[in-house]
Amino acid sequence: MLDDLLAGSLEDAARRRELVPVAEVERLALEQAPALDAVAALSPRDTVNIIAEVKRASPSRGRLAGIPDPAELAAKYARGGAAAISVLTEERKFLGSLDDLRAVRAAVDVPVLRKEFIGEEYQLLEARAAGADLVLLIVASLDQPLLVRLKAFAEQLGMTVLVEAHTVEEFDRALEADARVLGVNARDLTTFEMHPELFGELAPRYPAGVIKVAESAVLRPEHVRAYRDAGADAVLIGEALVTGNDPESTLKEFLQA
Repeated sequence: MLDDLLAGSLEDAARRRELVPVAEVERLALEQAPALDAVAALSPRDTVNIIAEVKRASPSRGRLAGIPDPAELAAKYARGGAAAISVLTEERKFLGSLDDLRAVRAAVDVPVLRKEFIGEEYQLLEARAAGADLVLLIVASLDQPLLVRLKAFAEQLGMTVLVEAHTVEEFDRALEADARVLGVNARDLTTFEMHPELFGELAPRYPAGVIKVAESAVLRPEHVRAYRDAGADAVLIGEALVTGNDPESTLKEFLQA
């Protein structure tokens, strides 16, 4: 499944590149205001940091929410105390878009993450041109030289990289790539099986100074508390927020966990 998602994202990027050539998207990226400091926003504090996600659908769960106005949802997240906001831009299975990212960037003053299956520099230029402060790089979908190259390019553009791992081997590869923000996803993107205990197993392997992000398997406040107790500096939450009636209140409940 992960290979298919990456291939689809690269095909969609190639289509956009026909409409907006590399030189033009590079110009737009360089014209953006400097990226916000996501490392500072996600650094340890008294309460856990929450990365709240704008997410319409997923391959495993299908359609989750319509989200006709992603900017309005993001504003609710910001009022609820989100430290950063993740925006799914994958078009085929997650029903997102770069327009969603642009709308969210214009609506909030916290760091914004482009959540996408990234495999080339053009996608990173797109992210910065749309106002992203962070980008996701998934270790499982990239060989080590490409991971290192894309991370370096994203940082040259001023963005922070959330490097995501699903196994011990991927975790170690992320550290070899000098990840400063390292996420452990409880969802295996090759099988979509959930392993909520994985973050706790890998948490002791984090070096000092690396921001610890727990991803997926969060539906209730006690799930956030479990991640926090295991050492998470930040927790990424999507489904529980977009499927609830009051995302702002739900987010505040999670922050109090």
